[in-house]
Amino acid sequence: MADRYANFAELAAELERDVDYRIRSADRGSPVVIIAPHGGTIEPETSMIAKEIADDVFSFYTFEALQAGAHGDLHITSHRFDEPMALDLVGRAETAVAIHGRKDDGTDTVWLGGRAILLRDAIGASLRTSGFEAELNTTLPGVDESNICNRTRSGKGAQLELPRSLRRGLAESRKGLKDFCSAIQNGIGTTI
Repeated sequence: MADRYANFAELAAELERDVDYRIRSADRGSPVVIIAPHGGTIEPETSMIAKEIADDVFSFYTFEALQAGAHGDLHITSHRFDEPMALDLVGRAETAVAIHGRKDDGTDTVWLGGRAILLRDAIGASLRTSGFEAELNTTLPGVDESNICNRTRSGKGAQLELPRSLRRGLAESRKGLKDFCSAIQNGIGTTI
């Protein structure tokens, strides 16, 4: 499905903040920012997961659709995602980790992408060590320079695509969520 809006300016001209969508962020001055640019009803549970990964340590950003609707209604493709607060926060960080949702394919495998290869691989290794499935993303690799996760000072970030079944499972299990987010935190910790 094609996006309804080509960029954030088009979306903001038609929709109302805190009615149709909301933006949550916390600038902790960390070298890493955790983002969920398709939160709320766009890719459910991605905001919750990103916030849990960020904890009180990493800077955090999420754009969340507040109304039910088709996936594409408020979805702005990552290489065109240009909401000003996100660009500012990500642009001041050394790297970013973007949490995305994808359709189920019968597995709970996290697809790993982005231009920050060491970070991507460290997160993947940590997830696998913690009992989660993770593999390189060949479908949505997240390597475009203008992808929001790569608009950092280094020009690199990591993109994690989580299937709906995994996101739902994490939302229903506090322990599972903690274990998953700790694995990602540990992976990040080995690279900064």
